Order: sequence, then structure tokens, then C-alpha cells
Amino acid sequence: MAQQKAVLKVLTMTDDKTKQKAIEAAADIFGIDSIAADIKDQKLTVVGMMDPVAVVKKLKKVGKVDIVSVGPAKEEKKEEKKEEKKEEKKEEKKEEKKEEKKEEKKEDKK
Repeated sequence: MAQQKAVLKVLTMTDDKTKQKAIEAAADIFGIDSIAADIKDQKLTVVGMMDPVAVVKKLKKVGKVDIVSVGPAKEEKKEEKKEEKKEEKKEEKKEEKKEEKKEEKKEDKK
């Protein structure tokens, strides 16, 4: 089974106390790697190798739960970081070339 990302709406998650209860309930399930909670949207995002139905069953003890979406966990962040590093390296090389040209011009003038 591959990594899954489940976004759940916990309708009773309105304050820090219920948020903490929801996080603790989800943390008890085997295979969960990360949990993110958003009180404003009442959403709990769970990532890991777990059964989303088991997560919902566990969270029903906290309050009413709706499944918003379930899908593969994407690792976009790593790819974005790699692309950013490549762009930074290109920019550094361009700056180094400009500096070298300036130095050459100064030496030619002397």
C-alpha cells in the first residue's frame, strides 16, 4: 500500500482543545506519518500508510467527521526545492561571469 493523503472535515473542531483531541486520536493509528490541523476550515490532513476508514472511525469519538478527499501523498516540495536550487546555481554562475568580465575590463584598461 502506498502513502495516502486524507483530508477530513471534523465539524466539532472549533477550538484548541478539540483540535488536540482530534490530533491525539489520529496519532494512535498505526502508519500515520504526519498530521496537520486547520481550525479555521475545520480540516484535518493525515498522511501515511493507513486506512482512511480506520482514521474516520477513530475520529468519530471526537465528533462528526466527513471525508473531503483521499488520494496519493504527493512529494511536490522536494521537486520544487530541487528546481529552486538549480535556478539559484544558474543565477550564481551568471553573476560570477559578470564579475569576471568586469575584472577583465579593469585589467585591460590598466
